[in-house]
Amino acid sequence: MRVVFLSPSYPPEMQQYTRGLAEVGAQVFGVGDTPREALPRDVRPHLHDYLQVPRIMDEDDVIERVSAWLRGREIDRVLANWEPLVVLAARMRERWGVPGMSVDTVRAFRDKQLMKERVAAAGLRVPRAFRIRTASEAREAAERIGFPVVIKPISGAGSADTYRVASSAELESALAKMDHVVEASVEEYVEGEEHTYDTVCIGGAPVYENVARYLPKPLEARTHEWISPVIVTVRDLGQRKLQPGVALGRDVLRALGMGDGFTHMEWFLTPKGEAVFGEIGCRPGGAHLVDQMNYTSDVDLFREWARAVCWHAFEGRTERKFNVAIVFKRAKGQGRITRIEGLEAWKRACAPYVVEDALLRPGTPRRNWKQTLLSDGHVVVRHPDWDETVRMATLAATDITMYAE
Repeated sequence: MRVVFLSPSYPPEMQQYTRGLAEVGAQVFGVGDTPREALPRDVRPHLHDYLQVPRIMDEDDVIERVSAWLRGREIDRVLANWEPLVVLAARMRERWGVPGMSVDTVRAFRDKQLMKERVAAAGLRVPRAFRIRTASEAREAAERIGFPVVIKPISGAGSADTYRVASSAELESALAKMDHVVEASVEEYVEGEEHTYDTVCIGGAPVYENVARYLPKPLEARTHEWISPVIVTVRDLGQRKLQPGVALGRDVLRALGMGDGFTHMEWFLTPKGEAVFGEIGCRPGGAHLVDQMNYTSDVDLFREWARAVCWHAFEGRTERKFNVAIVFKRAKGQGRITRIEGLEAWKRACAPYVVEDALLRPGTPRRNWKQTLLSDGHVVVRHPDWDETVRMATLAATDITMYAE
């Protein structure tokens, strides 16, 4: 099994997928713009070969360089788990006649307006939305939908360059911040809880499913620096309130023609119990969500994803043992972390349920909280009881304080 894996070392979690591919018996041909000598030590043993390209985002150039590099060698899979590269992987599959999802199928997982159109065509509930390229089109779309609305890039990831606007003045402010965005979507703002629906699929059928809840909604967490964002994977997927979302997720996979691999969907649960589609990607969730899923089931989904895409098999556990909460922290002040208060007391109070402490330590420069949900590090707890998991996560959010100067 010969696999081309795009960007095997960046973002950092891609190193785990590279490991997974090697562990299930694949020869991994990595392609990225990281210099060979700068590849992390942990990823090198799992690469059969590696090609450095000048710019991994230059699709036409990458296709030509990789085609020349691999001339005379058969390739069985072309894979990408980083959102900006999924279309490139599909183009390479079509160029070489390799099995996997087509460019047309993958574009519907990347283009937010196209995905909503195809999901709506299947009779599923989506927010009203319009594709816009100019400020005047944005104003017209907002008027047709009615405030509040959400404006975000057509091909974005996470909540970057995403704004909730409740008035014409707020819309103008958001447009001024998005002048670098070529194409965007203006859509209806949906009130209610926001959840994920995550899967590993074989032939479009989920072999592993996950639901997580955002506390608070990502858009709110991206707006206020003082918030410590929390994401909690749900142990009990059988509870009645989640069934509309799980059913919606399965229907969306069918509507978009999902093949093999990870999916990460976001959906809303309204106060009336209605499940409303948000968006979906044919790649894993970021911000350590796959780590949370691993902790939920005591499974290695990095390896089981690889087994699914290479061999159409899944041997991991699917039993859900724990609710798992990750809490991202943001320091007060700018510059370098100087001290952390409340961490040791929280760890003593929540032991033995603390499974990770990955907060940045004193002396480390702060991260830009607007550019990464990872912020200044995180802690993770897990517990079989939902309320107890949320209680411990809330304590971490309120009682741990980081300072920088």
